[in-house]
Amino acid sequence: MRKIFAAVALAAWAAQPAFADPSAGLPGFKEVARKVRPAVVNLSVVKNVKATFGGDPFAEQFFGRFFDQPGGGGRDQVFKQRSLGSGVIIDAQAGYVLTNNHVVEGADAITVKLYDKRELTGTVVGRDPKTDLAVVKIKDGSGLVAAPFGDSDKVDVGDWVLAIGSPFGLEQTVTHGIISAKGRVIGEGPYDDFLQTDASINPGNSGGPLVDLDGEVVGINTAITTRSGGSEGVGFAIPSDMAKTVYKELVSNGKVVRGWLGIIIQELEPALAEHFGLPKDAKGVLVSDVSEGGPAKAAGLKSGDVIRAFQGKPVNEVRELQRLVAATEVGTVAELGVWRDGAAKTLKVKIGNMDQYDAADDQTDSSQDSAPKLGLLVRALTPEEADKRHVEAGVIVERVEGGSPAEEAGIQAGDLVEEFEHAEIQTPKDLFKAAGALKAGSAAVVRVQRGGRSLYLTLQLSSDSKK
Repeated sequence: MRKIFAAVALAAWAAQPAFADPSAGLPGFKEVARKVRPAVVNLSVVKNVKATFGGDPFAEQFFGRFFDQPGGGGRDQVFKQRSLGSGVIIDAQAGYVLTNNHVVEGADAITVKLYDKRELTGTVVGRDPKTDLAVVKIKDGSGLVAAPFGDSDKVDVGDWVLAIGSPFGLEQTVTHGIISAKGRVIGEGPYDDFLQTDASINPGNSGGPLVDLDGEVVGINTAITTRSGGSEGVGFAIPSDMAKTVYKELVSNGKVVRGWLGIIIQELEPALAEHFGLPKDAKGVLVSDVSEGGPAKAAGLKSGDVIRAFQGKPVNEVRELQRLVAATEVGTVAELGVWRDGAAKTLKVKIGNMDQYDAADDQTDSSQDSAPKLGLLVRALTPEEADKRHVEAGVIVERVEGGSPAEEAGIQAGDLVEEFEHAEIQTPKDLFKAAGALKAGSAAVVRVQRGGRSLYLTLQLSSDSKK
């Protein structure tokens, strides 16, 4: 079974395609590496993890003695969990480092090791789990070197790239390869749009830059596909155009504020295109539901509308529209090119703030306002994810609210919810409808798929839990 592993900090370099005489050999990578390596850092992260020993006489006796603590009762012991990652300095004057969210998430201490071997303290400026990006600020840093952003839209398949990072803790490792593909969706989140590269990426490379032959950052390396746990020539990097936007938001606000329409959308299949009066090969996304009180509802968008353009840019698939809307500034009045009842229409919609709507309200209608709160943000399963997971239905968990019933039950972001209290879950509405049938204070059994396996979890609703 194929597994996706986080690859801690790696840098890669992409060049414009060239048709060179094979006898001329490979391009010179030495100068590119010399230019960029001073901007690549190693991140050593410490997380304090609490473990409780109690109820097991052996564990109490052994760990009590080991930590010079008497047994005889449950005790909380804090352990220091250490991990390594990579990052790239984007602003030398301010000391800002761009890396992966999964490298620094939950960090209690961060040490930034520079190219010149200096070790400085780092603090998290902001994180964005949805794109797996984060910004760390180096404290009291001087004489830093930054790497500039490149344009990932101009990168082509076949361009040379270099990767620099700390695979397996081996600092300042440089590897080379090419851009293997663009726009890859690997099921990591709603904004998947990865560059694929065959430059060697291994655990420890996450957060490092992917750079072109001009030494410009065209991607932030974040994951690999592997059967062995090591590099097999299929690595993924977040495009620099997306990383640049997220970076600016994190530096300015500490978080990313995303645009929101308030609609449920799906791919426009050929049969559906014909049904709505379009050619079988027509492009666009189909609106399957419109949230009450959302921006789209106020603009007059309806179920059955086909969105074919956003701000004058053609829309071909669901993820493309999601990315365009999310990247639009809140409050912007955007134009939607819509096909309805056999005719083209233009609607104007004021973009809302994704952070200001309740996750459940966005996925359900107003008739379910009394449903107990689960503490989940979920979304529909995409065809690519269904094929990857070998399932036909279910909803993907995007976010779990801290301290919620879902978190207490052990539900995690990335889980696929398949069943809730014996009811098969096919859409977000199915989940919240099933939850709405439960009384506050009751328990529910949830079946989720995680890592290719299904497991049952018990979710205990609080006595005053409401959406």
